[in-house]
Amino acid sequence: MNLSSLVLALSIATSAAWQPPDYPGYELVWYDGFFGEGGSFPASEIWNIIDGDLGVNNETQVYKTSTRNVQLSGGQTLQLIPWLDSDVPRGWTSGRMESTYTVAPQPMELTRVESRLRFGSNPIVTQQGLWPAFWMLGASYRSGVPWPLCGEIDIMENVNGNMEGFGTVQLPDSFLGAAVALPDRDWHTWRVEIDRRPNDVLDESIIWFLDEEEYHRVRARDIGNLDTWSRLAHLPMFLIVNMAVGGNWPGNPSTTTLDGYGSMVEFGYVAHYLSRDPLNELDII
Repeated sequence: MNLSSLVLALSIATSAAWQPPDYPGYELVWYDGFFGEGGSFPASEIWNIIDGDLGVNNETQVYKTSTRNVQLSGGQTLQLIPWLDSDVPRGWTSGRMESTYTVAPQPMELTRVESRLRFGSNPIVTQQGLWPAFWMLGASYRSGVPWPLCGEIDIMENVNGNMEGFGTVQLPDSFLGAAVALPDRDWHTWRVEIDRRPNDVLDESIIWFLDEEEYHRVRARDIGNLDTWSRLAHLPMFLIVNMAVGGNWPGNPSTTTLDGYGSMVEFGYVAHYLSRDPLNELDII
């Protein structure tokens, strides 16, 4: 067995199979549990695997349609892996996928989107410039509406291996976000809920959770612009999972930044739920 095969075998052996749980009062509408043979691509009818340099955020990586960067583990997980690569302009390749499926929150419904994921095991001091994310972008982007007018909800972002995650909404000229401390870099559930059950649209909200604990909430009245709110909470969005390298926020990778499986982000599932249970007035803060 050569070294690359050994690393792949070890990564599969240490991955865990996670499936979307059942939640009382919620219907599981859509999910991907990343079934398939180890070292293969996820289902093409579910995901678009991005190829090329997107030219955004001053990021360093070139995304590749390669199982070296985007692969099923064989243990019902997805791995996005950054690699040093002298054949690309800025020296890094990585993986990004965008769902063909869209989430369209409806009136009188609570929409839940979540994933169980973990980060690579390399020491934090070797993760300068790494930027894994799980997020949603307005489907209107695909028909020419520019960012950020299309709407963006960041469910989870992490930079430089730091022990905190971020949840954010991107607005036309600003953002509203919050950080949450990570207990470790192992498996945790990251979730956003879009609550359209209130009778007053200004009481509608987007809520972020880490392992069932709410840590951030934005209401329509906090934004004050119903057109902007509609793009965030009413119109269809597609899902994105990616492992960026470098960029305006984390900064560039350093000479001590490590690549490979120890720097990956790994997803156990991505799921969309909805609930039509009546709103508890205590839910309106």
